[in-house]
Amino acid sequence: QVQLVESGGGSVQAGGSLKLSCAASGYIDTPHCMAWFRQAPGKEREVVARLYISRSGPGEPRYADSVKDRFAISRDNARNTLFLQMNSLKPDDTAMYYCAAAKVGCYAGVVSRFDYWGQGTQVTVSS
Repeated sequence: QVQLVESGGGSVQAGGSLKLSCAASGYIDTPHCMAWFRQAPGKEREVVARLYISRSGPGEPRYADSVKDRFAISRDNARNTLFLQMNSLKPDDTAMYYCAAAKVGCYAGVVSRFDYWGQGTQVTVSS
């Protein structure tokens, strides 16, 4: 059974930074996809960043246009941990952030294709 546990959320002012972590336990076969999603109140859950993991290693990260050049997804394979470095945060980045994993592929970040989810960590950015 795969479990994902996020941490690192909090409250920051606009322009600040946060680094989210997602500790994974259990086994996910390779290839698979690791991703960060977010959901703001009254809005649909959206993919923020995703990383395809093949048998030869991680592929090129993919980002939503709204976070490109500000967020960076990475992983520490030895620690089974996924990260999301968030810089130049904006009030529009305020949301619950979720770590997720999908078997086989990233499916362009379609929510329903992801098999495992964390409980979420809240990020609040004030102006």
